[in-house]
Amino acid sequence: MKMAVDTRHMRALAGWLAPFVCAVATVSGTVANAQSPGLPGVGFSMGEPYQLGAPQTGLLTIQSDRLYAESAFGKRIARELEAEGAVLTAENRRIEAELRAEELDLTARRTEMDPAAFRALADAFDEKVQETRRSQDRKLREINQMGEDARREFFAASLPILQQIMREAGAGAILEHASVFLSSDASDVTDLAIARINDVLGDGTAPEDGNE
Repeated sequence: MKMAVDTRHMRALAGWLAPFVCAVATVSGTVANAQSPGLPGVGFSMGEPYQLGAPQTGLLTIQSDRLYAESAFGKRIARELEAEGAVLTAENRRIEAELRAEELDLTARRTEMDPAAFRALADAFDEKVQETRRSQDRKLREINQMGEDARREFFAASLPILQQIMREAGAGAILEHASVFLSSDASDVTDLAIARINDVLGDGTAPEDGNE
């Protein structure tokens, strides 16, 4: 009986370092000023058509995956999740080694044991392996949930900042860049949004009390 407690966790952890959830597809809102002639701060010329044959000036685009990953908030979360994943990986390796040693010991004792007694020990060992796997899977899901919760928190906190950029641009919507067939680079406000969000949110950690 060969146990492979660690392997599936290692594969899962490798995938875990990739983005956790799909990017927010659309960030939109109603604007009060739709006739802004020029926006040097946004890097978006309202007189420049952003789509071929359709000189629409009221739409902006954003790369939401990059917005999150390159923000100070997203980088902090990535570091924290990587640390949590490293701890879980080390734990999985330790548990695997312990279970392999226990399995070898049980196998070595088989010839000198009553078959019924050996079967009882083997069943107990198998249940231990299954429970360990369930426990480690649960820990992995908790790490994944941490990432998902942090991403939702980031976009919720970023929404007012993105709405302000829309108002400044006189735009009617911010679309996910990947979903737009063709657009001008000038319509992409990802870099601007990252800078603004970093100024407001920082890395998302609460400032320490006092001036130590």
